[in-house]
Amino acid sequence: MKRSNRGFTLIKVLIAMAITAFVALLGYNTLSTVITGVDSVRNEAQRLYEINRAIGVLSRDIRQVTNRSITDEFGTQASALEGGPLARETLAFTRSGWHNTLGVPRSALQRVAYYIDDDQLIRAAYPILDRSAAIEPRETILLEEVERFEVRFLGDITTLQVGAEVTVDRRFWQENWLADISQPGAVIELPAAVEVLLAIEGWGEMERLYVLSSP
Repeated sequence: MKRSNRGFTLIKVLIAMAITAFVALLGYNTLSTVITGVDSVRNEAQRLYEINRAIGVLSRDIRQVTNRSITDEFGTQASALEGGPLARETLAFTRSGWHNTLGVPRSALQRVAYYIDDDQLIRAAYPILDRSAAIEPRETILLEEVERFEVRFLGDITTLQVGAEVTVDRRFWQENWLADISQPGAVIELPAAVEVLLAIEGWGEMERLYVLSSP
């Protein structure tokens, strides 16, 4: 009687190994795609959080603008709110509501300024209103990868049409809000509204319109 030896030939083994390798590669690529997608979603969510936080801080400050001029480190009178390409900072103003949880003897008013430095949106806050040359602001980076930060000002509230939407008559729009420099010590009153434009890398332009309270 002849005995037949049954088993896997070399070709069958190679085919099985190839199939196993293909399945493993397919599984790895699928897992890698899922991980990449999760990381991308997480990064986008983190970026959205940073943008919302920066806009939230800016909005909180602007909504608390108060009509209090200051004396800067050069001894010059600065208006309660100033801004634009011709100003020292893109936007600077006095705000109320500066919390004092430690009960430090200081004012509840605070002078803050916003500007772009090296594609970063900076918030500078001064510890006192009427300052000397030795007073330095506390600078905080609110947002990175900011391509543009612009502000515009409306002097007359009647140029706003409030209905289903808020529209602005651009004929009355001003890029700068500054006092007349030909008159020493002159200040300018608060505008009726401020519009802020942020151009953020990868996110495009974002605009916010703030109607200021009456002084």
